[in-house]
Formats: sequence, structure tokens, C-alpha cells
Amino acid sequence: MKAVITGATKGIGRAIAIKLAQNGYHLILVARGKSDLKILEEELTPYGNAIFTHAADFTVKDDVYAFLNADGINFDDVTVLVNNVGIFLPGSLLDEDDATFEKQQHLNTNASYYTSKFFGKKMRSARRGHIFNICSVASKAPVKNGGSYSVTKAAMLSLNHVLRQELAPHNVKVTAFLPGSTKTSSWEGTTIPDEKFVQPEDIAETLFTILNLSKGVNVDEVLITPLDF
Repeated sequence: MKAVITGATKGIGRAIAIKLAQNGYHLILVARGKSDLKILEEELTPYGNAIFTHAADFTVKDDVYAFLNADGINFDDVTVLVNNVGIFLPGSLLDEDDATFEKQQHLNTNASYYTSKFFGKKMRSARRGHIFNICSVASKAPVKNGGSYSVTKAAMLSLNHVLRQELAPHNVKVTAFLPGSTKTSSWEGTTIPDEKFVQPEDIAETLFTILNLSKGVNVDEVLITPLDF
């Protein structure tokens, strides 16, 4: 069992990496910060699985493909892809700089498009695999002060639906997670109590449960929100 996780060093990605490592998965972890990747690798090493890390800035297309084409990484046996890398930049769509939209588009949509095509083809040939796309409640309805974020996360959900349509006949599963307010670095500095948030570990636990469902079932979407935010 081998999984690729993008945006692996923080929040949801980190929680998923820990959960899968605890359950025997070999991991290929991608994030921007080399030092954060090293810390996570050292934390996961005691579980005894193979851990490979790669530092890349997924706002840059060439960096994404440098990872996908890197020498020394064996992608052939990857059965799980978690498209988690993303960013939330608050602001009004009408008043923001174009760069605000473009950065979110690169991370929240384009990066997942490139990685999903690469691994989707491999999974299609192998006739097995599962792609998870960490979208957002903003994929379904715009969030206040998050115009461009909502646009890019809606596009990511659409990408998820297309992938599922194209890969289902080849025995490959595709699932979208639509979390509400989750305690990640996006909320750094908030005074809202932790217990008011969805926890990254909640998403990791749910994802692992889905991985262990019967062969013939696909969970299309997971909407997971705080009870009383």
C-alpha cells in the first residue's frame, strides 16, 4: 500500500499522513518546506514504512512536473492519491488583485489537475486506486469574504466529478471531501476555541474508513462541518 499526499506537512495532510503510516502505508509526501518535511519524516519513521519526501512549490507548474518526473521515485504501486495542497486568501473578488485569484487557482485547482492526470492514468492501467480531493464547503456555496477561494474550490469539485466519471469504469474510486471550518493554519491566531472546529484528525479517520469499504462502493462526497460554529 502506497499513498501520495500533497500539502502533507500541515493540517489535514499531516493528519492523513500520520493515519496512513500508522496503518502500514508507504508514503510519498510533498510540501513546500524542506525542514517541515524532514520533521514529519522523522515523526513517521518509527512506524517502519518507507517514507519519501519531496519539496516543491505547487503554485509553479514546472515544480509539479519536476516532482512527477523525478528520478528515484517509484510511482508504479501508488494506490492512493490525496490532493490536499491548497490555500485560502480572504477578500472580495471585485476588489482583490488578480494575483489573489491566480495563486489560489494554481494551488486549489491546477495542481490537482496535473497530479490527478498523472496518477489517474496509472490507476486506470492498473485497474485499482483511489483519488481523494480535499475540496471545501465553498465548493458548493460561496463563503463570505472568500470569492476567489470559492471559485477555485468549485472548480476542484468539478474536477473531482469528471475524474470519477472517467475512472469508475476502470475500477478506480474518486471521493471529494467538503470540510467546513477546520482547525488548520488558515485559522492561526483565532480566539475561537478548538472544540468549535472540525479537526484534521476527523477527516483522516473518515478517509481511512472509506479506504476500507467494500470493493464495489464509492463514496462520492463527504460533507463534514462543525456542529455549532
